[in-house]
Amino acid sequence: MGILVAIEGLDGAGKQTIVGRIHAAAQERGARTATFTFPRYGESITADLASEALHGAHGDLRNSVYAMALLFALDRAAAGAALKAACREHDLVICDRYVASNAAYSAARLGEQIESSSVVDWVSDLEFGRFRVPVPDHQLLLGVPPEVAMARASGRAASDADRPVDHYERDGDLQSAVYAAYTDLASANWMSDWSHAADDDAVAAVMSLLS
Repeated sequence: MGILVAIEGLDGAGKQTIVGRIHAAAQERGARTATFTFPRYGESITADLASEALHGAHGDLRNSVYAMALLFALDRAAAGAALKAACREHDLVICDRYVASNAAYSAARLGEQIESSSVVDWVSDLEFGRFRVPVPDHQLLLGVPPEVAMARASGRAASDADRPVDHYERDGDLQSAVYAAYTDLASANWMSDWSHAADDDAVAAVMSLLS
């Protein structure tokens, strides 16, 4: 079985870039690698519904923390078989966002502390329990603070009309709360071992798992 690694962080933290660099570094070592990006916009109806809600569609859907979390969870559930197959067939499987994203955003939106959060327990029970998506072997939080990540996301939106900022990305208080929730998840080693790094250190942290 291969190693399943989740790369977590705010929108604009550079997850896609880091995933690409890890993928390239692993292939240089001869490791068989696969990558997944969540939410699977353009591939999954539930992911697309969530995206549409975050851009103002579907009435008050986005106001429900549990409804939004369920849509993102259903997206991963639909990819569960492919994830499990990839873990069987590859040495390293890298996810750009995974279940911890649902936990962090949901807890932050409800103002719950990670150590006593009922919604974090609900996300874990739903995704790993009921939907049986694979538990990651390691999770890496990109240490990019909210103000930097938000500036990057806004700059990306200005240069790419297909990637406008959504309701979550525009909310500075939410982004700060999500970053704090991610940090607490990492400190608690929620569901697996975590590392907290950025840039070259992030690549090195994942590559060390293949040693």
